[in-house]
Amino acid sequence: MIREDRFLISRKPYAVDLSSLRGSRTDTPQGRHDYYFSGRIDAVWFRRRRGVTVACIGELWDYQHPEPANARAFLEQHGDGRYGGDTHGRWDGESYWGNVTLSEQERHLAILKPMLTNYPAIPDGYDGWWTFQPAKHGDR
Repeated sequence: MIREDRFLISRKPYAVDLSSLRGSRTDTPQGRHDYYFSGRIDAVWFRRRRGVTVACIGELWDYQHPEPANARAFLEQHGDGRYGGDTHGRWDGESYWGNVTLSEQERHLAILKPMLTNYPAIPDGYDGWWTFQPAKHGDR
């Protein structure tokens, strides 16, 4: 992933909680490496759905070798964005979508409501903007 200073929704950026990286090593006796690191990091992002801007919360995940030294290294090594983020909750200004407990929904909305109100600001506690898309000539 690439960290950018400016927000362009067309580049599908994510803001991440750098303190939330978690994961584990799995031994792989066959193959190129003797292990891989299965990592996850909490993220939030904006998207457009049917012409409406929505705020999403979830996580980014990746399998990596070698194990990253920290969250920034994890993101910088994360090169496959074809699946995007795993969405756990979404707020469109009127309704919430998510298959989580009520307490988790309340936690999500405490982040998503002000996030959408303050669009496109990065929520407190998050670092952004991170994207999988390389810069185009006109994006500089």
